[in-house]
Amino acid sequence: MKTNYQLIMEEELKNIESTGEKPVLLLQCCCAPCSSAVLERLKEHFDLKLYFYNPNIYPEEEYYKRLAQFEKLLEKTEYPNGIETVRARYNQEEFFDAVKGFENEKEGGKRCTQCFILRLEKTAEKAKEIGADYFCTTLTVSPHKNAELLNQIGIKTGEKYGVKFLQSDFKKKEGYKRSTELSKEYDLYRQNYCGCKFSIWFDEENE
Repeated sequence: MKTNYQLIMEEELKNIESTGEKPVLLLQCCCAPCSSAVLERLKEHFDLKLYFYNPNIYPEEEYYKRLAQFEKLLEKTEYPNGIETVRARYNQEEFFDAVKGFENEKEGGKRCTQCFILRLEKTAEKAKEIGADYFCTTLTVSPHKNAELLNQIGIKTGEKYGVKFLQSDFKKKEGYKRSTELSKEYDLYRQNYCGCKFSIWFDEENE
C-alpha cells in the first residue's frame, strides 16, 4: 500500500496551524513554473525561503534563464513580500561527481536518484545552517518524479541533519495542472527537459 504523502502533509499543516505560528521552511525549487503551485499551497503556513540549488541544470545559460523566472513569479501580488531567496552556488562538478558511473542510465533511474540525494542533502545542510524549522522540495509536483523515493530521501536526510522534512506529494489535488495554469497566467518560461545534459540526450533519443 502506497503512503499518502498528501494526507501526511495536511495533518502536519493542521498541527502547525494549531500553534498559531509560522515556522521557517527552506524550499528547494526546481523551477519557477513548478514552484508557483507549491508556493500557493504553503504561503499561509510558513515563513518561506526559496533555495534554487540545481547544479544539474545544463548548460549554464539555461540555469540562469530558469533562475531569472523567480523574479517574475515573486512580483505577483498573490505571494507575500516576505518570501526570501537564499543564495545557492552553481557548480556543475558537484552534480557530475554525484552521478559518476550512472551517466547512461535512463531518465528516472539511478542517476536521478543520485541527483535527488545531492539536492536534498544540500538543502537540509543549508536549512540547518540558517536555522530553518523545515525543508522541502517542489520536485513532487511533477508527474514524472517518484514522490515515494523523494520523500524517503528527504526523511532520511532530515534525520541526518536534524531538520524536519515536510513530506509532500504536490501533484495531488491537481497540483501539476495548477502549476501549468499559473505558468500561462504569469507568462513563465517552461523548460522542455528536466535539466541535465543527460536528460536532453534521453529526450532526443525518444523523439
